[in-house]
Amino acid sequence: MGTYNIGNINGPANIGDHGRIEINNGADPAAVVRLAEQLVERLRTDNPALVPQAQIIQGELADAGQDGRPANGGRIRSALETIGIGVAAGSGSLALVQEIGRVLGL
Repeated sequence: MGTYNIGNINGPANIGDHGRIEINNGADPAAVVRLAEQLVERLRTDNPALVPQAQIIQGELADAGQDGRPANGGRIRSALETIGIGVAAGSGSLALVQEIGRVLGL
């Protein structure tokens, strides 16, 4: 079996030397923060018990933007899952949760 150095290729197989997969789906950070703000506002009326979870998402996105670092995907994913379980199917809150997850590639 031969070994070939095919360079640093990014992709689903993560092939290459020091290959790295980055998924941001072209997300505009300001747009994602606005989605998180909309989620907080919607939950205030639809399901106030879940507002702290939405604020975790909002805070993590804002802090990451200010610090110039990537957002903590695990923390955001966990909060999104908690909200997704607690809101009604077909609700606007669920649509926002799904959109945030899609935009962030979670």
